[in-house]
Amino acid sequence: MLYIGIDLGTSAVKLTVWDAATQHSLITVQYPTEEAPIYSPQPGWAEQSPLDWWDYIRNAMHQANSSGMYAVKDIKGIGIAYQMHGLVLVDQNGSSIGNSIIWCDSRAIHTGEEIYQTLGRDYCDRYLLNSPGNFTAAKLAWVQQHQPEIFQQIHRIMLPGDYISFRMTGEATTTSSALSEGIFWDYQQNQPAHQLFQQYHWNPEWIPAIRPVFGEHGFLSSEAAHELQLIPGIPVTYKAGDQMNNAWSLGVMEPGQIAATAGTSGVIYAVTDQPLTDSLGRINSFAHVNHSNEQARLGLLMCINGAGILNKWVRQLTGNRYDYEEMNRLAATIQPGADGLFFYPFGNGAERILGNQIINAHLHNIDFNRHSPAHLFRAAQEGVAFAFRYGLDVLREMQVTVKLIKAGTANLFLSDVFIQAFVQLTQTPLELFDVNGSEGAARGAAKGSGFINKENHSTLLSTPIKRIDPDTRDKRWEDIYQQWLLQLKNKINNS
Repeated sequence: MLYIGIDLGTSAVKLTVWDAATQHSLITVQYPTEEAPIYSPQPGWAEQSPLDWWDYIRNAMHQANSSGMYAVKDIKGIGIAYQMHGLVLVDQNGSSIGNSIIWCDSRAIHTGEEIYQTLGRDYCDRYLLNSPGNFTAAKLAWVQQHQPEIFQQIHRIMLPGDYISFRMTGEATTTSSALSEGIFWDYQQNQPAHQLFQQYHWNPEWIPAIRPVFGEHGFLSSEAAHELQLIPGIPVTYKAGDQMNNAWSLGVMEPGQIAATAGTSGVIYAVTDQPLTDSLGRINSFAHVNHSNEQARLGLLMCINGAGILNKWVRQLTGNRYDYEEMNRLAATIQPGADGLFFYPFGNGAERILGNQIINAHLHNIDFNRHSPAHLFRAAQEGVAFAFRYGLDVLREMQVTVKLIKAGTANLFLSDVFIQAFVQLTQTPLELFDVNGSEGAARGAAKGSGFINKENHSTLLSTPIKRIDPDTRDKRWEDIYQQWLLQLKNKINNS
């Protein structure tokens, strides 16, 4: 029995075909091979085309099918992981209306603050567990205020994964987890946030049918099957935001367990059974994949918008002369602290951990006579690690205990330089696993199909391929971090 896992990321689509019998991936492909574009028609805006997403999935599927490593007839289910918080608007003909306003778009910050004040801080913190910030609900309100010609065409509102599932099956579905990440979910009533919809005169019928994360979300239509070179009738049996899916992939399901990613953005995701809120909105709470009315499982999410996207930018800045492996090798030739060169990786929209401020990215203390591309590569990776430490300290302020962090061997977690900085700055052991988001989505499809249950899930989890413990004798990192932090606080105060 084979399952397809699709991970719709910001930079690319990754697709895995996973064999449930052997518990191994047969093939993983990525499309496009270079980072997908983000359109920014105005400063602070970030958009992608849902039609491009579908094209990426189609090309990835064709590439996988042409490998000859499996028989298409053996595929029994499809799972979808996707970039969170995006807004996809669909008209009555089932067509997407323009581009998706994606997660790192900052245009709706002020709109989100207006919603926060209008509904009341107490209501938002208690019922929504979040400030609307620049999440999906705030994006929808922005469209209502600024693009009425588009707003009037709305028949459905979807998260990116909902749209991909809809394109596959023709059936519009969502989950409570997806609605929570859009700030559309009322945790007290365990239903969509009707007070929010009433306040802004939104039609509740815009919300697709609510289904479990692990469960049936429709069956592959003949038209979609033809496009994807698959067999009609294959069910979509799993759908989750990328950070929830990463945690599921790593077996992070219970209170006290913590996952991390360092892709386009950088994330710490801590599972709790308590409805925790951060009064400043720096940390956000979402319904985890196993959250239910009877058993609360919430994911506390700390996000840094600029992680892998900074590495990509630095690579482009140096003329694409080096691939990422060579950048990591050169960075390792420089001592911690990069000879005083500091990078502030906040150039990808408003940063939640900085109170939704846009302070942009900064490179400090450049010395033309001392600093080389190797210093730049090291400073960029350390800057992301410094930002992780900053965000992790906010989680600790919320009384979250951080004893161990799990991550997959991907993106910045492929770099020994970044790993060393991350572990030393957080003073937390790190376990690395040979898993990725698309494999996790395939496993999710297996669970949604009934192949995986609570009893056998643990047997499907891989053992860590490496554990890195902090060197408590090395005191350099704290001093370097405090220097970096001092300049960051000056920037926050002056913004």
